[in-house]
Amino acid sequence: MRRESSTVVALVGEVRTALLAEVGRSPNVSVVPSHGQEGSGLEAAAAALRDASGRASPFVLVPADPLAAVASGWHDMWDLSQRTRGAAGFEQAAAEALAAWRARQFELPDYYLVLAPAEPADRAERGGGARGGGPVGSGTDGGAAAAGGAAAAGGAAAGVAPDLHLGPLRAARPRRVAVVGSADVADIREQAAQVRNALRSLPYGPWWPPLDELIDTARRFYAGGLAAGEGSLATPTLG
Repeated sequence: MRRESSTVVALVGEVRTALLAEVGRSPNVSVVPSHGQEGSGLEAAAAALRDASGRASPFVLVPADPLAAVASGWHDMWDLSQRTRGAAGFEQAAAEALAAWRARQFELPDYYLVLAPAEPADRAERGGGARGGGPVGSGTDGGAAAAGGAAAAGGAAAGVAPDLHLGPLRAARPRRVAVVGSADVADIREQAAQVRNALRSLPYGPWWPPLDELIDTARRFYAGGLAAGEGSLATPTLG
């Protein structure tokens, strides 16, 4: 568990540079860029998280994830177009992440903040969008981590790609994974406001289990196992 006073949040999804710049305007948010780090994606993300641990801002936003390769491998296991790789890619990425974690090269961020994927145009035209109108609460008891339906299940049953963060990670620690806005929000200021509001609404919850347990959870997690339609992908209020 982290001992720093700052809350370190990994922002994952289709993260635009303009969004980071806009969110970074807040005096309470420090943004740690990862593009300047050398080495592999895992090494760069680990370095960015180490940089984040030294920041003094209440919230430190890191657009990098040490589990990015693990997430990609898990996605490919459930993507029919990638099934020829089987579990090999996932297991290789998992082994590399576990080795780095055991060597104390990184700790997981306090939270993952997932930018909801852009809504397919055909679904939007049919009025079957994945995002619901229900607000996410504020304060320490808020529901910024709320995300339902196939997205929360990490499954593709309703056209949402299998996702490690919204599937096994959120199943293991529902209050450590939050969903915000959508990647197709045109107004950067609106999306930045959603991100800042989600940061203010992050709930308390148990710390992550050991990474080897999370990896094992992902191995056993069936992407379509949770029923679609349990809820809707909620976005934070902007009040």
